[in-house]
Amino acid sequence: QVHLVESGGGLVQAGGSLRLSCTASTRTFNTYPVGWFRQVPGKEREFVAAISWNGANSRYTEPVKGRFTISRDSAAKNTVYLQMNGLKPEDTAVYYCAAMYDLANLRPAYWGQGTQVTVSS
Repeated sequence: QVHLVESGGGLVQAGGSLRLSCTASTRTFNTYPVGWFRQVPGKEREFVAAISWNGANSRYTEPVKGRFTISRDSAAKNTVYLQMNGLKPEDTAVYYCAAMYDLANLRPAYWGQGTQVTVSS
């Protein structure tokens, strides 16, 4: 079992930045690809970004390319980050991280509880 905790959400003006963190309770987390997803009320949860277990590969959904960066600190902190720059009102959502079975198919194994990101215009 991998317990994930997201943090770093909040309220920011359009054009601003936030850094989300996803911290795990166990170093086993470092063997999983990890993804960020987001969800707004009434819509399905959607993929945002993902990173391979060793940090060598990443992928992004098109609307966030060039604005968001996913990274991980496995050596010390069992943490994956999502740096979000140039935020837009349409980025407003609850953001979830997931330890995944594989990077290609984005199949989640464990979910965090989510953190709210609100971007005001």
